[in-house]
Amino acid sequence: MGKRKMVVAKNLQQELARKLQSSLSDWEIIIGKDKDIWQDHVQQAEVIAGWNNEVERLCLEHDSKLRWVQSWSAGVDSYPLDKLAKKNIHLTSANGVHGYPISETIFALMLSLTRNIHSYVRNQVEKKWHHANLRLEVHKKTIGIIGIGAIGKETAKIAKAFDMDVIGVRNTQKDEAYVDKMVTTDRLDEILPSCDYVVLTVPLTKNTYHLFGEKQFNLMKSSSFFINIGRGEVVDEAAMIQALQEEKIAGAGLDVFETEPLEKESPLWDMENVIITPHTAGATEEYDQRVVEDILIPNLRNYINEQIPSINLVDYTKGY
Repeated sequence: MGKRKMVVAKNLQQELARKLQSSLSDWEIIIGKDKDIWQDHVQQAEVIAGWNNEVERLCLEHDSKLRWVQSWSAGVDSYPLDKLAKKNIHLTSANGVHGYPISETIFALMLSLTRNIHSYVRNQVEKKWHHANLRLEVHKKTIGIIGIGAIGKETAKIAKAFDMDVIGVRNTQKDEAYVDKMVTTDRLDEILPSCDYVVLTVPLTKNTYHLFGEKQFNLMKSSSFFINIGRGEVVDEAAMIQALQEEKIAGAGLDVFETEPLEKESPLWDMENVIITPHTAGATEEYDQRVVEDILIPNLRNYINEQIPSINLVDYTKGY
């Protein structure tokens, strides 16, 4: 009888690979992003970390030993959730890995828009000395964080350092540290007129598709800023563009879009009150280490003891 197998369809540093092998000393672990490395092994693998269309084809359209998938991303909206659920395959996400880098990006965008840093960068390129009508500050303003998960919690914590009033929105109204007021998602519209900043961190699900549209932008202050680092499809992009063009909101910091890469024809590229980043808010040198050490290895300990991997286990009925 051959060894039990695990495939990591990612390139890992040698030290992380060693730690994985130490956790599964009697398993065969195949590691590497190149398809030639893992394609002959995935159908025999019980555990796969990382995912792509070829892995899906080999494991879900044919017989395989797959019992558990560890996503290398926090969002799982691109995964074949129905197929995985039907085959009773567990899926765990990388939720929590992004808390530090994405909360940093959120405040980088907020501060840049508020203190006109983006305008000064443009002026520097043109060697133009101009104050760019600088007048706003972040301190003591109100921030609405739509989605109080790992990213939302860290963002709330940083907001309190700026003495901000923090309003949180999520499916449950349970109190959370650093959040002054928590409301459920069905009350989203109630809090928007109070917010100077609206930060969207929710995952894409059937319930969050176009959660933010024309009605929501109309409820926001004309002086408020909109930040989206969640998923592009959570926002009606056409409605957002219209709100920016008609100055219903003051500006936006956007890391995600309905179509990625963002089309060159999009008017967002040319808007002076918009900062665009190419879906890189969570990029960090610590990413792989956190996935392996904080999520994958602890879940492996459960799995080899015939327990369900419990960290970030995706609920297929909710989509996250």
